[in-house]
Amino acid sequence: MQALKSHSDDDQLNAWEAAVSSWVDGEAEIRPEELDSPYGRQVWDTYHLIGDVMRTDALAIRTSDRFYARLSKAIDEEPTVLAPNAMKRPLVQRYGVSGLAVVAAVAAALWVGLPYMGVNSVPGTLVASAQDDQLWNDYADLHRDFVGTGPVRHVSFESGALGQ
Repeated sequence: MQALKSHSDDDQLNAWEAAVSSWVDGEAEIRPEELDSPYGRQVWDTYHLIGDVMRTDALAIRTSDRFYARLSKAIDEEPTVLAPNAMKRPLVQRYGVSGLAVVAAVAAALWVGLPYMGVNSVPGTLVASAQDDQLWNDYADLHRDFVGTGPVRHVSFESGALGQ
């Protein structure tokens, strides 16, 4: 229970410090009486110091050659992490899995496509029906009667007849 309470308190402090930072940047509002505590004054002084260092080169810490030497030595002393060599896989595993994938792809394509491939692919002869022509002519005559005469030239579906 105590751990949850301290975690919640840390979140509140971080949120409050973020609000102070936003206020210093002119992005948010905060009540000045919230800074009237020892911790509030410390946060206020810290943010002012950060701003002063960012604006003034004289306040920035200059790194020395000794610092660079210590940093270089620390990097050199770090252990090198070596990755182990790749294990050689057997040929069956190497080529067998890819071959199995190809077989599965072909089987899936056949499974999907086979029903659409007809067993008798030779089409039968088509016979024109005189009844279909008569129905079409009746439809065209009814349409012509319904539309009536207009600015569009009449079209005849009879062979040899020109727009009469």
